[in-house]
Amino acid sequence: MAQKNNSYFNNVDKYNQQFLKQLRDELPPFLSDFFRGIDATTLVSTRVSYARDLLNFFEFLFTANPLLKDRDIKSFTLEEFAEIKPTDIEEYLEYLNIYTDKNDKTVTNGNSGRAHKLSTLRSVYHYFTSHKEIQSNPAAIVNMPKIHKKEICRLDLDEIHDFIQYMYNAENSLTGRQKAFFLKTKYRDIAIICVLLGTGIRVSELVGLDLEHIDFKHNGIFITRKGRKEQTVYFDKDVAKALKDYITLSRKLIVPVPGHENALFLSLQKKRISVDAVEKLVTKYASGISSKHITPHRLRASYGTALYEATGDLYLTADVLGHESVETTRKHYAAMTEQRRRSAAGKVN
Repeated sequence: MAQKNNSYFNNVDKYNQQFLKQLRDELPPFLSDFFRGIDATTLVSTRVSYARDLLNFFEFLFTANPLLKDRDIKSFTLEEFAEIKPTDIEEYLEYLNIYTDKNDKTVTNGNSGRAHKLSTLRSVYHYFTSHKEIQSNPAAIVNMPKIHKKEICRLDLDEIHDFIQYMYNAENSLTGRQKAFFLKTKYRDIAIICVLLGTGIRVSELVGLDLEHIDFKHNGIFITRKGRKEQTVYFDKDVAKALKDYITLSRKLIVPVPGHENALFLSLQKKRISVDAVEKLVTKYASGISSKHITPHRLRASYGTALYEATGDLYLTADVLGHESVETTRKHYAAMTEQRRRSAAGKVN
């Protein structure tokens, strides 16, 4: 399948570059060395995340420390950064539990969010210590918040079948405005659910699809993965039918807003559909077949589980799902399958 340029992701990167520049302009100048140092090894979205975390940290410092409250954050020096103590960072993690931001909005962080921000500080201190510009890394001494990993909720094969059948027959269980709304987006929504369940692609990859990325000759979808890696994933006849129905009976009849002409999936506003919109529609329709809280990520996990159980091939599953490391696949799919097998054996005995 011929490679095709994805202007959507190019535009996302341009936006992130601009947003990163705005954030960096609010941070102390000495951090420019850090961002320059990680430029070649990180995604721009990762650097945006670092910048937001750092701005959050400095806003805390300048709020909590009376000696700093009348100063501009940009005046903070590397020498002062080196003087921060582990206890200062522990106070910051406590502060993150719940606080009011500069827009008077209440913000809360669980252990995962606090761990992410501590990891950012560790990375920054590691950069400056490894370059011998400061002596120690106080963030490395602070205990990382414990994250309790939950097993990913998945749909079994019967639930996957029921979900698809529900999508095709949803109008029979709806009335009035709900039915009218469903009929407006029926073919689009069926195609979205079938693609997610039938390929295991991420929701971020789905919203970036253009019409030209669908190859019905080979039943393949050209996608842009994390890290802007490009790959073709393949689909079966059921996904092909859902896509053909949508493109023929719905998509080709829509005149998109300028700038969105190539997008495969469109919103009712005739713009490229958003990640948030896809997440909401998946949750909405899934409630019709299961009491489980189903998200696009869980549809991806369901596909990955079914693929591994059908093939037993860890490397194939990793490749299809776009995992950078096969250990990720082993952890989330192979280990889970082995656990289910042991459980089944116990029930038989």
